[in-house]
Amino acid sequence: MRQIILDTETTGLEWKKGNRIVEIGCVELFKRRPSGNNYHQYIKPDCEFEAGAQEVTGLTLDFLADKPDFAQIAEAFLSFIDGAELIIHNAAFDLGFLDNELSLLGPQYGRILDRCTVVDTLALARERFPGQRNSLDALCKRLGVDNSHRQLHGALLDAQILGDVYIALTSGQDEIGFASMDEAGNANALLQGFDPSKLLPRPRVQATPSEQQAHAARLERLRKKAGHALWDGPKAEETAVA
Repeated sequence: MRQIILDTETTGLEWKKGNRIVEIGCVELFKRRPSGNNYHQYIKPDCEFEAGAQEVTGLTLDFLADKPDFAQIAEAFLSFIDGAELIIHNAAFDLGFLDNELSLLGPQYGRILDRCTVVDTLALARERFPGQRNSLDALCKRLGVDNSHRQLHGALLDAQILGDVYIALTSGQDEIGFASMDEAGNANALLQGFDPSKLLPRPRVQATPSEQQAHAARLERLRKKAGHALWDGPKAEETAVA
């Protein structure tokens, strides 16, 4: 199953109040590593930003004025995520906005959960770190993920950071190591074939005469104690019954 780290930026905190999506960022993972196949789109919201929202994202209506609206990018976005496992921090927030955008286009688009499964990293973090702050910044600090380049919230940047957080949160292991890397450093090469010629010869250990005598004496003591040893084969009476 494809895994896609997804994040959105919006004009405010609640879609029910008419707020809209202004940016979508998606990072595809292949064997728990970024594949390089990303999706990023700015979107014209056709509504005002709530107070404080612009300061968080650094986006403005002037910048977004010539960007496509959600209806224009819906097919490409849905095609990118279709059938994937989405990894989202505080998934209810992003899914609420995405489902609202789809509903504005008509019932034929359904909901995101009709197309994808979802892993909520906030729920994972709360399970692992109960009672602690589990914002993306807090998790970066706790898990040793570098987010020093995150001056503003940006969907693609936050998705990239969340990818590192997700790997650390779900064991800290980015891959087992069986796959080879291609020249671009991506883990999308085929598995290396097993070459037995590269194995060293196995050492051969032989028992000395005295060790063989001691072993035979040990077996004889076991025969006398048990009356029979399985490694000597079936007893004569057992053979007769068979």
